[in-house]
Amino acid sequence: MSPTLIPAPDYATWRPTKETLHRFLQVVGKLRLAASPRRNHWWNVPLHLTGRGLTTRPMTVDGTSVFSVDLDLLDHRLDLNRDDGTRWSMDLPGRSVAGFHQGLGAGLAALGIDATIASPYPFDLPDSARPFADDHEHTAYDPVAVTAYWRVLGQVNLLLEEFAGRFSGKASPVHHFWHTMDIAHTRFSDRVVDHDPGTDPVTREAYSREVISFGFWFGDENTPEPAFYSYTAPEPPGLAERGLTPAAARWVEQRGSHLAVLTQAAALAEPDPRAAVLDFYESAYRAGAELAGWDVDELGCVDGATDRLAR
Repeated sequence: MSPTLIPAPDYATWRPTKETLHRFLQVVGKLRLAASPRRNHWWNVPLHLTGRGLTTRPMTVDGTSVFSVDLDLLDHRLDLNRDDGTRWSMDLPGRSVAGFHQGLGAGLAALGIDATIASPYPFDLPDSARPFADDHEHTAYDPVAVTAYWRVLGQVNLLLEEFAGRFSGKASPVHHFWHTMDIAHTRFSDRVVDHDPGTDPVTREAYSREVISFGFWFGDENTPEPAFYSYTAPEPPGLAERGLTPAAARWVEQRGSHLAVLTQAAALAEPDPRAAVLDFYESAYRAGAELAGWDVDELGCVDGATDRLAR
């Protein structure tokens, strides 16, 4: 059982730190993109949680040496670890994005790792035309806010893991997307989705099957309030007409489709916030799955067990 939920940092208060940290994560994530074998739906690319922060998991560029990048968000340090026991570290506070990018490159060189950060530009951020190496603007780093962010990640991670245990079909790990800075878990049907040839290849791979996704974001300039969310893609007709639980949850139109949204403030106002979020995810899942014709009963799972005797 996951612990009682705590509030995420207020977006307006920690925005400067979030913007710096987001770019740090993108630098590390793009290294992961370059040094990991590709998996369906890009599951190789996101970061995963540890007991102290985030990790790339083991990577390699030559098929021989294995290394990982770990972000310790309690001691606020990046650790670059190689499988021969060598390690290189740098502190995170007081460092610009350019300094972080340069430092990570120096660490890779110091350990003899010939790895290149893929596409060294921010993804889908206002300064996406400026290379990380030239970003001396983003330097804010509040250790208290970063640790609070990580603690919320840990709690939502456990909650999503619990929700994931209710489904026996194809599903993603619970993982942290560095490009959008949200944590998510996705369920899939086996139906192939044919996209328009003009659709970009990243989207085509991510949504090559019917999906219902669930997650939590920390807020941004357009939607500053931290919130739990879910969406179904492709969206079946009538989705936004289905009821959601609890009553505070709502459908929000975004770019021609609909998100089920439960703000964190609304969840925390419920008598049992954990149960409210799990009920929210379940109601959003059933809304999408039933309209899309998924076999909800057959795909159901009780306490993570598919063995009928155990259930």
